[in-house]
Amino acid sequence: MAAMTSSARPLLNRRLTEFGTTIFAEMSALAVRTGAINLGQGFPDTDGPEEIREAAVRALRDGRGNQYPPGPGVPELRTAIAAHQQLRYGLTYDPGTEVLVTAGATEAIAAALLALAEPGDEVIALEPYYDSYAACIAMAGATRVPVTLRPGNGAYHLDLDELRDAVTARTRIILLNTPHNPTGTVLTREELAAVAELAVERDLLVVTDEVYEHLVFDGEHTPIASLPGMRERTVTIGSAGKTFSFTGWKVGWVTATPELVTAVRSAKQFLTYVSAGPFQYAVAEALALPQEYFDGLRDELRAKRDLLASGLAAAGFDVYRPSGTYFVTTDIRPLGEADGFAFCRALPERVGVVAIPNAVFYDHREQGAPFVRFAFCKRTDVLEEAVARLKGLATR
Repeated sequence: MAAMTSSARPLLNRRLTEFGTTIFAEMSALAVRTGAINLGQGFPDTDGPEEIREAAVRALRDGRGNQYPPGPGVPELRTAIAAHQQLRYGLTYDPGTEVLVTAGATEAIAAALLALAEPGDEVIALEPYYDSYAACIAMAGATRVPVTLRPGNGAYHLDLDELRDAVTARTRIILLNTPHNPTGTVLTREELAAVAELAVERDLLVVTDEVYEHLVFDGEHTPIASLPGMRERTVTIGSAGKTFSFTGWKVGWVTATPELVTAVRSAKQFLTYVSAGPFQYAVAEALALPQEYFDGLRDELRAKRDLLASGLAAAGFDVYRPSGTYFVTTDIRPLGEADGFAFCRALPERVGVVAIPNAVFYDHREQGAPFVRFAFCKRTDVLEEAVARLKGLATR
């Protein structure tokens, strides 16, 4: 029997009508169909440290986390997160009241926005932005207000005057991402100080996605919560996936004041409630790895960035060499192209490589139309083969 539906109203909540299948799913399926090298989605093609994988196995065998873990996260991980923030940034958080473990950073973003934003509120987001930001703002019933990072001199830059002009009486939250996906921009201490001054002046909350905090190749990562007046108004989001190359474990976290954590947890408990029990114990051990691990990860990825960026430049792209993250953004106009969607959909057949059109990360699609993102968090031999294939573009 056919399902009964109403012709007067679509099945999908109207807040989500603009969000269909993600470009990542489309391009990954295209990579499988064509046998192309997938430099679209940002996940490593090798696992992280063996001792951390074994820590998860040990937890499974010992029966730790196989049943529901505590709602805020296992105490060992919350303590490790607090210790990480103190050691790295001098930020002191109470593991009992100021740390919340989530199902990856994606759930942390969703829970924070659902908890803190209401219909009628405005949320400022730096454009281009990670695609879940727009969907989560929509689910909260709030209005997203993009402030565009603009390319120039080989990098992307935040216009602080544009940011200030975007704030209205309805602004509730500034949603930051640094190091920034997809542009690779790392906001400087001076830029963050200006954002902090604006947030304090206008009594705004800041939700900051810092999942690439350990993947900074040029400059340094500064948590905005460490700046004057910001600890009490900032929700900081972190994640184990990018730092330890276990993206499938989906272990993220929030650090904030007890009041903000309580608000975020109120939404989070009705999303997954809890998740990743055994993996939480493993991530607790991962956060205590020696500095040599974090330095080695950064240096390895910097070398991969340089390999891919140089190969893309040789293939004819204009390249925006990132200061952080997994991604290189390129301009396709020197290749005689202007439509990133068409270019990326044709690229697997042309040379056997998959990339992502940056326009999907923009409200102002025309701003991102000629830009394409490539991921370099892959094995060196894979990147070398991709570079060899991309050289074919320069000869066509």
